Amino acid sequence: MFNKILIANRGEIALRVIRAAHELGVKAVAVYSEADRLAPHVLAADEAYLIGPAPSAQSYLKADVLIDVAKRCGAQAIHPGYGFLSERAHFIQAVRDAGLVFIGPSPDAVTAMGDKTAARARMIDAGVPVVPGTKEALADAAEARRVAGEIGYPVLLKAAAGGGGKGMRIVRGEDEIEKAFESAGNEAQSAFGDRSVYIEKFLEGPRHIEIQLLADRHGTTLHLGERECSIQRRHQKLIEEAPSAVLTPDERAAMGAMAVAAARAVNYEGAGTVECLYQNGEFFFLEMNTRIQVEHPVTELVTGIDLVQWQIRIAAGEKLPFAQDDITFTGHAIECRITSEDPANNFMPSTGRIQNLLIPSGPGVRWDGGITPGVEVGLFYDPMLAKLIVHAPTRIEAVDRMKRALAELRVEGVDTSVPFHLRVMDEPEFREGRLDIKYLERHEDLMTAQPDEDTIRAAALAAALLEEERRTHRAMPRAGTAAAAAPVSGWRQRGWRNR
Repeated sequence: MFNKILIANRGEIALRVIRAAHELGVKAVAVYSEADRLAPHVLAADEAYLIGPAPSAQSYLKADVLIDVAKRCGAQAIHPGYGFLSERAHFIQAVRDAGLVFIGPSPDAVTAMGDKTAARARMIDAGVPVVPGTKEALADAAEARRVAGEIGYPVLLKAAAGGGGKGMRIVRGEDEIEKAFESAGNEAQSAFGDRSVYIEKFLEGPRHIEIQLLADRHGTTLHLGERECSIQRRHQKLIEEAPSAVLTPDERAAMGAMAVAAARAVNYEGAGTVECLYQNGEFFFLEMNTRIQVEHPVTELVTGIDLVQWQIRIAAGEKLPFAQDDITFTGHAIECRITSEDPANNFMPSTGRIQNLLIPSGPGVRWDGGITPGVEVGLFYDPMLAKLIVHAPTRIEAVDRMKRALAELRVEGVDTSVPFHLRVMDEPEFREGRLDIKYLERHEDLMTAQPDEDTIRAAALAAALLEEERRTHRAMPRAGTAAAAAPVSGWRQRGWRNR
């Protein structure tokens, strides 16, 4: 096992990795930009190092700086979290060239799955079902028109070099193809530096279901069941759950076997996720995310397996001690992404200082957060502040538990997505598990409607509890505050203790 690892990320995922490392007896090193001097992940780490100004291009995306810090502080490995450099093959190779361990897959596996057309071709060769479309990037709009005519409209143009909805266009008729090809290519060039796009059949209203994987270097590759990720806005997930409300045990086994075959086709190692489209009992490979996912906690809660710890263990050379038949699923888990966005204003970003924070608790409630009172929320990074996750014996109990937890949650200082999530928990189709990727198109009112009276009463109760907590806090003597992290220094101050 490693003695010390560096986390090349920020926010809640950095804090999550730090906690996993500490439970393994491993020292954790944080990095931070000038905007993150007093961020929770900085204060929780054993050491913390300033790496640059607030913009990520000048800090968290500086591969050479991150590697230099890791070498200087004596870290043996780097955990990338997600986003930033987590799926950059050149960074992984640079980490290896520096004599360090990258906690994740090989650069070859990331490259193989990062190029969407190459990944499709590999999956076809491996016998993995894919959505009908091209194996190679399209040469021009004329080829796009020809292929669309063969597979039938509607079709989807997608960037070959990336994801997240960038460089993606739905085309419903031949008269739209040329303009869509040009705009998709332009957006792909801007987002990924590569204007290549490919085409596939557009499925109307499928579910977005993904399979979690773990693979070690000793030949064991396992799936840990599925997550339902159909509630999305502009191809960005908002709510995730495990298991899906619709998969049968046979379908779960078949999708799991498909995901394992996909991982083995690229000699995958570590934690990864195969994303699929599911409709009417059929499923198709969509892409593979070669990193830990934002929504990994729901899988952890239903399986009892700590995915982040196993990322570290696998990178250290450990063998998975369980077989596929040993993995069981208990209860139901739901995650809501708490973002600094205003649902009533088209999810526009909200900025400001976190004034007060009341975190829900109680049976089956988990908070993976990256904020504390006093933290400044700006526009430099992703708007996700935290993840609220619940676990309960049944899906409907989990929905009700999430509703209760959301009503208790108070984040003062910025607008958040909480009102939207509360409305979803009450919506009949959601409560019945009737979901697909067009769910929010059918329920646009969920993003702007006012909360009902029960929700208002619950929020008022939470506010009263918060005020009582404030009064109690004001009456208590204050401990010393943590000092700002100094550049390239191992000294930490926690409360009134230096260590």
